[in-house]
Amino acid sequence: MDDRAFTKLTDYLKQIPAIEGSIGHGADDEGRWWVKFTINIEHPLAWQTVQELGHVLNYLSVNERLPTSFQPVSPPPYMNGGPDEFLSWVIESHDPEFRPGTCAKWLEGRLPNPVSDLEQWGME
Repeated sequence: MDDRAFTKLTDYLKQIPAIEGSIGHGADDEGRWWVKFTINIEHPLAWQTVQELGHVLNYLSVNERLPTSFQPVSPPPYMNGGPDEFLSWVIESHDPEFRPGTCAKWLEGRLPNPVSDLEQWGME
């Protein structure tokens, strides 16, 4: 899969206030893809970000789920360090027909809009 296929999704994820740092991506030979990034766990929207992404990507509808999963990933904590340094998050697609740009469109339609505006996140 060409890097350009990820542009819309990675550009969108970079706008989410709690997501920091670089965003990695890749795909296997069958066309299933992944995107990996860090959520700043000290950010006031960290857990709301996890909840929003988990809802859309893992459990949008009981009857019609997206062919994606959103989950934490980490190297062994006992060999490295705590979640503030080594916890990452990954979005994986389980269907090669579901492209990264399509994933971005689903997120755009369901996350706060505009996603970079802290007021739209309903912070108290």
